[in-house]
Amino acid sequence: MYTKQVIQSQYLAALAMLKQVIERCPETIWYDPNENFKIWSKAYHVVFFVHLYLQDAEKDFVEWEKHHDPDGDIPFTKDEVLEYLAFAEKQVMERVPVTDLEAESGFDWYPVNKLELQFINIRHIQQHTGELYETLGIQENMKDLRWIGYTKTYPDLS
Repeated sequence: MYTKQVIQSQYLAALAMLKQVIERCPETIWYDPNENFKIWSKAYHVVFFVHLYLQDAEKDFVEWEKHHDPDGDIPFTKDEVLEYLAFAEKQVMERVPVTDLEAESGFDWYPVNKLELQFINIRHIQQHTGELYETLGIQENMKDLRWIGYTKTYPDLS
């Protein structure tokens, strides 16, 4: 069984769906000051936690170089979030193959092993991506967003 390849495939598929919705989000909605559900903040939040939970432990986490408080008044641009998402995809490719899936999570608020933490992290991507799809789904240009069930090729992890 290729557990780590499957984990990578599912991370990358979930991130591809997030990327779709970010790319297709109209600028007027991305920056809408009247929107309680800040699209840019939610998208950044997802990528931040992908990055965090791919580390061995909280103490090993180094913030992305362009990080600032996503709850503040300075929004991240779509290009910045897409850049961070590309960084997170690289982290998936680098970190998953070397992760000891039987080790403790490394995060005291999640008393689970690394394998379960990967599932939690992927579910987190899916939850918020679904919220973004739903929020933006009423827009004409969002109707053809597609489901991505897996990546087409497994990376070589040997």
